[in-house]
Amino acid sequence: MAHVEEVTIDCVSVAKLSSPSEVMGASSSSYAPKTVYLDVDGKVQRVIFSRHCSPCDIKELLCSSSNIARNTAILLIDSEGALISIDPTMPANTPNNLYKVMPHSTNQGGEKEDMFQNVLSQVAEQFSRAFRINELKTEVTNRLAMLEKKVELEGLKVVEIEKCKNDLKKLRDEITSRGGVKVNCNCKFNFTDDGKKLSPRRDVPSYPKYTLSQETIEALKKPTFDVWHWEHNEMLSCLEYMYHDLGLVKEFNMNPITLKRWLLAIQENYRDNPFHNFRHCFCVSQMMYGMIHLCNLKERLTMTDMCILVTAAVCHDLDHPGYNNTYQINARTELAVRYNDISPLENHHCAVAFQILSMPECNIFANIEPDSFKQLRQAIITLILATDMARHGEILDSFKQKVDNFDFTNEEHVKCLKMVLIKCCDISNEVRPTEVAEPWLDCLLEEYFMQSDREKSEGLPVAPFMDREKVTKPTAQIGFIKFVLIPMFETVMKLFPQIEEIMVQPLRDSRDHYEELKQIDDAMSEAQKKKTESMSLGGKKK
Repeated sequence: MAHVEEVTIDCVSVAKLSSPSEVMGASSSSYAPKTVYLDVDGKVQRVIFSRHCSPCDIKELLCSSSNIARNTAILLIDSEGALISIDPTMPANTPNNLYKVMPHSTNQGGEKEDMFQNVLSQVAEQFSRAFRINELKTEVTNRLAMLEKKVELEGLKVVEIEKCKNDLKKLRDEITSRGGVKVNCNCKFNFTDDGKKLSPRRDVPSYPKYTLSQETIEALKKPTFDVWHWEHNEMLSCLEYMYHDLGLVKEFNMNPITLKRWLLAIQENYRDNPFHNFRHCFCVSQMMYGMIHLCNLKERLTMTDMCILVTAAVCHDLDHPGYNNTYQINARTELAVRYNDISPLENHHCAVAFQILSMPECNIFANIEPDSFKQLRQAIITLILATDMARHGEILDSFKQKVDNFDFTNEEHVKCLKMVLIKCCDISNEVRPTEVAEPWLDCLLEEYFMQSDREKSEGLPVAPFMDREKVTKPTAQIGFIKFVLIPMFETVMKLFPQIEEIMVQPLRDSRDHYEELKQIDDAMSEAQKKKTESMSLGGKKK
């Protein structure tokens, strides 16, 4: 039997065997591990990792197995010199087709960085000689526009562009402060937790570009996509890919760099709530992207409709405070007062969405005609407002009246369909596999309990389905699935029969699952009740 020397590196194990070596990441009982083979100093190194591993864990594992220092930027290259994406979905190889781990050189683009530094030095020198603030601001803006145009033409990375922008902004702010002139800040806005005022949020950072594997691209089109395996930067890359794949960037002449900035601003304006957060935004957007492919909507709807559906999904819960409309209205928050108790949250989501689009550096629709933008804006607002569950019955009844004789050339029919589609995507968690859907229920109940605790402390009415002392998972889900989800998806199924197996049947299975759990809970409660009564009677006889 081969001698095994084993050492521990973070959460992974490295085992040195006589032939060939094995390295194994955190394992999962739900998924078979993945194996890749590396060329390490002329020897074959076998690396095994779970599909639950994050890209960061896999990179550390590859560094450890290749005798490279941790946190070193690395590239994974196949035998033909092609780059391999380092993520849980990377293609497996064989001992005859080894991958090689190479440290990533950061010296590329030095000449271009020197070019930027020279330009910045010239701008700083001109600032030091200038006296008039307005002329300085205009010159900085013109310089920035010229630099960005040149960067786009030469294909420089977005990180370099953001670095240049930040340096120029510092120079501009420094000169402005010396001149005693106050400059308005183009920043994101966030309605504070207490609903008192809108406050600026920090400038958005840059994010690295990920190359999605073919396996990820195909999975992205399906409702079974596991949204829990991805970090924020990876979700941003997936959203960016959707806009390119659907042809929206080309159709609406979007600046690709502006698209990145817009997505970053979107992420920055989702709060860290248990449920209504950026991952929920991505979840809804991915389901919309999946339904577009599953229902062949590109062949039946216009490119404008595609853009409206995806953009509304991305923006639909912007700056959600974690407390629903009922709380807003009962607590008489500033949002409720501002919007006259009419869908205060949904109106706020729309307002934040178009505040972001009003910033030139984030306006993905800057290159379309004003009339076209007006049409897009109105349609996006209509869809976001449709996500208010108080309007569920009204919208579904309207769709039911049209679905049997649906006309894709009728604007009112298509408008109603788009409203129903975003509603489906917004509450579609139970369509996904149980291991993906159930954590979302835990997050939702946590947010519900947070609200009900606050309502109790403030003396406000508490909804039974939010009360931690009354609700259970089965009671929370059975009625919602039976009377909201299934009727809505079955109505959509009349127009798109292909969703039955992939979307409707999982809802039926989920309903049956929670009904079984409720029967078990009821039986246990009844047994406990009888036991208590029996003990009580026994005590009286004594």
